[in-house]
Amino acid sequence: QGLLAESGGGSVQAGGSLRLACVVSVDSYSASSLGWFRQAPGKEREGVAAIYEEWPPVYADFVKGRFTVSRDNAKRTLYLQMNNLKPEDTALYYCAADRDNWGLRTRYKYWGQGTQVTVSS
Repeated sequence: QGLLAESGGGSVQAGGSLRLACVVSVDSYSASSLGWFRQAPGKEREGVAAIYEEWPPVYADFVKGRFTVSRDNAKRTLYLQMNNLKPEDTALYYCAADRDNWGLRTRYKYWGQGTQVTVSS
């Protein structure tokens, strides 16, 4: 198991929900900034949601109102609650960590292996 380990992916129908979790094993300072990213086949990796320390989270426009990111520092876990899923949300979802606040940019230092989310119509 790596420094970041995602879980919770699966297959759902459109309109369904999933909750992703990422256990973060890097030290707290190195994980000041945590983010969720996704990559669909043939497409570039894109930022979904990110949270820096206690600042308000940031979201990509295409998930606003549907996804919620949260972190439980005591459990060293990052979550992504995904509601009203759409077929276009189908992708491999990654979590990432860094000490710098990269927001939705892909410049994070630490990455997990990803968990697959498949949404059928």
